[in-house]
Amino acid sequence: MKQMYFVHFTNVFLITILCSNIQTIVGAANDSNVDENCPTLANADSLQYTELIQRMTHVCRYDRLERPIEYDKETSKRLPIVVKMRIYVYLLQNLNSDLLQFKMHALLQLSFQDKRLAYKEFAPERRETILGQKHLSERLWLPHIFFANERESSILGTDEKDVLTSISRDGNVIISTRIQATLYCWMNFKKFPFDQQYCSTVLESWMYNTSDLLLEWEDRAPISFDPEMRLTEYNLGQYWHNTSIVLSDEVNMRHGAFQGNYSSLSYTVNLQREIGFYLLDYYLPSMMIVAISWVSFWLQADASPPRIMLGTSTMLSFITLSSSQSKTLPKVSYIKVSEVWFIGCTFFIFGSLVEFAFVNTIWRRKENIELKKVNSKYIIKSTLTPRPSRRQIGGSLSNDSRARSCSSLDNIVSSTESVRNGNGTVNPAFNNYLTVHPNLPIIRTECADNVSVCSARSNNDHVVDIDKDKDKDKEKDAPTFTTMTPQEIAMWIDRRSRLLFPGMFLAFNAVYWIFVYCF
Repeated sequence: MKQMYFVHFTNVFLITILCSNIQTIVGAANDSNVDENCPTLANADSLQYTELIQRMTHVCRYDRLERPIEYDKETSKRLPIVVKMRIYVYLLQNLNSDLLQFKMHALLQLSFQDKRLAYKEFAPERRETILGQKHLSERLWLPHIFFANERESSILGTDEKDVLTSISRDGNVIISTRIQATLYCWMNFKKFPFDQQYCSTVLESWMYNTSDLLLEWEDRAPISFDPEMRLTEYNLGQYWHNTSIVLSDEVNMRHGAFQGNYSSLSYTVNLQREIGFYLLDYYLPSMMIVAISWVSFWLQADASPPRIMLGTSTMLSFITLSSSQSKTLPKVSYIKVSEVWFIGCTFFIFGSLVEFAFVNTIWRRKENIELKKVNSKYIIKSTLTPRPSRRQIGGSLSNDSRARSCSSLDNIVSSTESVRNGNGTVNPAFNNYLTVHPNLPIIRTECADNVSVCSARSNNDHVVDIDKDKDKDKEKDAPTFTTMTPQEIAMWIDRRSRLLFPGMFLAFNAVYWIFVYCF
């Protein structure tokens, strides 16, 4: 009986030892499988950079689809990751006014903290920063940043894209990328070519809203420009940067199908247009063309072919010059400063043509013109409303009045003669006379054409010639008139135009340039 119990106890003991050995072997096998799937970081100081990065970014330790996560120590609340940004512009091409865009070459730098990549704890001897190119950045989580006002963008590079990735021992990641971008810029051409434009570059987060990611400018030199950068048509003035929040919803889908508040960074540059090119190629030639149109004032008024050719050629030349400047501008509905200059110069060129038509019409008249005074008022008035000479008008009026006065007295019967005759017969010899009492003076009115000498009927009669006295009074009161031929008036207008047109053009220039620089 004792032997049976001993044998049974021995078997149980052996089975227990065997099971424990089996468990040990299985555990060791599992540990070896785990080590193979998740490489150890032991002796990280002796590892190469490539091997160290591969172990740190292994799937068992690092998920590149998940952003770095940090928690508030007090509230244990999940905090958004802060991405700081810096941009260095080394090429800024001239604005394309027709397409409302500009091109930029710049170095864009992003920096953020990812503690999953900190290696100072398991590689304390490594003091250097790990550097790599695009293949290194492909193994890391990167924030998706885009240009909100871009029309086209790309990463520069020849054999390989110019992307530099830097990882410090504290887990600070810096991504530097050389990019070129064509960006939209709304422009205001009301003061063209004395305008200045404000063009912005807007960067926003594409995937993460403000609860997961915040964009901030670097504290030190967030925006800088290459000191060797030059612009041909513009001068780079001031520039400033801004931080804002953009709302994305169903109406304003700036960020795909995601809704919420998104972080946004922007900087604006002030570009002031250089006017030297336009002064030499537009303003000075247009002044010369306008001055050439005034040469017609020194030509004779009947010289139609040269004056017409001069006026039309200057008008066509100026229109061609203006159209060449407006080809590079968009078709806007408001009036630009350059168009005010175009309208003013066109007015003076067209005015010289109108002046020629005016003086040529006067030159071809045949009647002389009587002027009360030789000045602009009476000359222009007489040329616009031509009338017959005053001598012709006065002669016709005096003849008519005298005829009417004679005919009106033909049928008048002298009451004095009727009394003297003592009967009712009328003496036809005295039809043209009006007589009164012999002791009173007799006033006689007769036609000046029929009477050459005025005499009294008797020694006691006094005869007064009324028409003669009236003519003398009119001659005393009548103003003095000057007669000018149409040719003299045409030449007089040309001489005045030689001074009037340049004077008006100088006044227009003064008002134009004062408006440009003061408003």
